[in-house]
Amino acid sequence: MPKLPGKIHNPAPFFLLILLCFSFIISATSGLTFSSDVTALKAFKAAIKPSSIKPYSCLGSWNFSNDPCSIPRAYFSCGLLCSGNRVTQLTLDPADYAGTLTPLISKLTQLVTLDLSTNKFSGPIPPLYSLANLQTLVLRFNSFSGTVPPSLTALKSLETVDLSHNYLSGSLPNSWSSIGSLRRLDLSYNKLTGSLPKLPPNLIELAIKANYLSGPLYRTSFQGLTQLEVVELSGNSFAGTLEAWFFLLPALQQVDLANNSFTRVDIWKPTNGNSDLVAVDLGFNRIQGYLSVNFAAYPLLSSLSLRYNRFRGPIPWEYSKRESLKRLFLDGNFLNGSPPAGFFSAGTSVSGSLGDNCLQKCPVSSQLCLKSQKPSAICQHAYGGKPRS
Repeated sequence: MPKLPGKIHNPAPFFLLILLCFSFIISATSGLTFSSDVTALKAFKAAIKPSSIKPYSCLGSWNFSNDPCSIPRAYFSCGLLCSGNRVTQLTLDPADYAGTLTPLISKLTQLVTLDLSTNKFSGPIPPLYSLANLQTLVLRFNSFSGTVPPSLTALKSLETVDLSHNYLSGSLPNSWSSIGSLRRLDLSYNKLTGSLPKLPPNLIELAIKANYLSGPLYRTSFQGLTQLEVVELSGNSFAGTLEAWFFLLPALQQVDLANNSFTRVDIWKPTNGNSDLVAVDLGFNRIQGYLSVNFAAYPLLSSLSLRYNRFRGPIPWEYSKRESLKRLFLDGNFLNGSPPAGFFSAGTSVSGSLGDNCLQKCPVSSQLCLKSQKPSAICQHAYGGKPRS
């Protein structure tokens, strides 16, 4: 009998190839989630009170009789994303989940995003040392307590951290500056104490409002922050002098230091007349002295609030000549003299308030002067019994 063409004399390699292809297809379609990731996800769900898991919620769809990373997903319809067989994103819906964050979350070593915002998690934030790929950590609007975990400063890929609106206490880790990748940090509305440590060098947005931070703002904390655009530290107990270097941070745009205990502010003109500073709020402090004319030298400044401090003397006429200035709040001080006429000329569009001062001839026809001035007796006492000039 003639030999058939193309006959396979040793079928083993051929069948081995078929088996490998079949295994690849199964892996691609079913996910075969890494075992430690499954363990972490099971522990994560187990740490949440079953009564807080609603049937229609993301966690309500998690059924571990199915593979978490399977494609298509009949279960695990939301709340996580996978890359291959590894979980890379854990993002819960705001469904009032109540429970704790299991330490086994650290087994999700390929996690890039962890977002549990607007739920009812409580207890401490566990150590996260092993989450080396984590870029985004958002736990805002929960009830986490304890300290800000020092392990965060070991995560060199972190770009965004938002732990705002929790019950975190204690001081900030001194090693924050080691997170060179961090761009946005929000720790607002907690119970943090102590001073501000040296900050990460590439920070763009800093928000630690409504805590119990204290002491001066030290230059060393902000040293090298050439990209910092937003500083929101209102509602703390910062005190002393706000020094001139602060407003010269090269990328600074928005500053909110209201409701602190600063007693003095020094301000220099911007370098070469260039600055991106747009908004400054220093209201409700204890700042004394005269209004600095140098605020008028910032070319883009559109909003300035110095309300309810202890400023005295006249309002610099240069403020009325700064065309970019659209909102000006100087109420609640001891300013005297006549306000600059430029505020009341035709075409002027400045809003705000000059009330509750010791000003003379503030036209009540202007929205700026709707709030009345202080009684004469208070003004005379503020100026040592001397009549207002």
